[in-house]
Amino acid sequence: MKLQLNIQPLNTWLDTKNEPLIISGPCSAETEEQLLTTAHLLAATGKVSVLRAGIWKPRTRPGEFEGIGSIGLEWLKRAKLETGLPTAVEVANAKHVEEALAAGVDILWIGARSTVNPFCVQEIADALRGVDVPVLVKNPVNPDLQLWIGALERLNGAGITKLGAIHRGFSSFEKSSFRNEPMWELAIQLKTLCPDLPIINDPSHICGNRELIPYISQKALDLDMQGLMIESHVDPSVAWTDAKQQVTPAALAELAERLTVREPESKNEVFIDQLADLRKQIDKIDDLLLQKLGERMAIVGKIGEFKRDNQVTILQVNRWDAIIKKGTAFAKALKLDLNFTEKFLELVHGESIRKQTEIMNAGKAEKGIAAEAHAEVKA
Repeated sequence: MKLQLNIQPLNTWLDTKNEPLIISGPCSAETEEQLLTTAHLLAATGKVSVLRAGIWKPRTRPGEFEGIGSIGLEWLKRAKLETGLPTAVEVANAKHVEEALAAGVDILWIGARSTVNPFCVQEIADALRGVDVPVLVKNPVNPDLQLWIGALERLNGAGITKLGAIHRGFSSFEKSSFRNEPMWELAIQLKTLCPDLPIINDPSHICGNRELIPYISQKALDLDMQGLMIESHVDPSVAWTDAKQQVTPAALAELAERLTVREPESKNEVFIDQLADLRKQIDKIDDLLLQKLGERMAIVGKIGEFKRDNQVTILQVNRWDAIIKKGTAFAKALKLDLNFTEKFLELVHGESIRKQTEIMNAGKAEKGIAAEAHAEVKA
């Protein structure tokens, strides 16, 4: 079911002539000199459309640098005046909103730690009621699509129509090369539910280190995201926050130059015809996959009944181990990704367990009803 959001197209409230669209600036505004120098260098690249800077910084533990505060808005105002770049800051409460708007900030964004709290989002939405300003919403820290959607709906309900989302990755217990797991599927689900919603990728927070930023940036563009938010500092080595994930303005310009921007559609008739033919082939295979899954689950049902009647447990670890070993070996021979194969087998196995559990419980429920009926008759 599609989301019913009233959203103005991105190009009606933001200059999208630069491709790719890049929002950049320091993670934190530290000093006036640091912010202004970074802003001028970014503007000189000709690659940046919006200047961002952290003014208030939500930190995990007290005692860490929590942002320079309101004085930073004055520096940002000067940077805008001198470079001509529109500005963007993060807001986490009504007071932040009031101060940012009074300072002439052009775009507001809601951070991941705020998106996770509906009370916080509603406070911001109420403060923005009747205000015509663009707002970008970062995904919540945890992988919860409904929280992300809820934040967008609250803002839209307050009359914000210049609305977009920022995909900055999700917290995960799994250790990997990323600071926050991309979990691209959640961003894709959001885009599917609301095709008109602009989604901007934040490779800085996904990666946590500057080395991986080019890879994530290109992948985001290939997934038809509308732009990138990349943190940049005149000298990342001395940055007060998130030093490892910031790049110099010169490095940002080089990164932007190497990115390939592709179109979501093509007018080439040969391409359109060939793509349509390949998609038909995919559709046929998908139909067969679903048919085979249906056949498999029918057999799973019979196994569930057989186990129930013979008082055998649903889960049998040795059988599951055998499925994984056989499946991954076969997948390797077919040159399928091992991680994808394991996830697929886990999903199928999970559904098999659910179906067999349902059959087991149904049998118990039927016996319980029969016992009650027998007791009533006997009584």
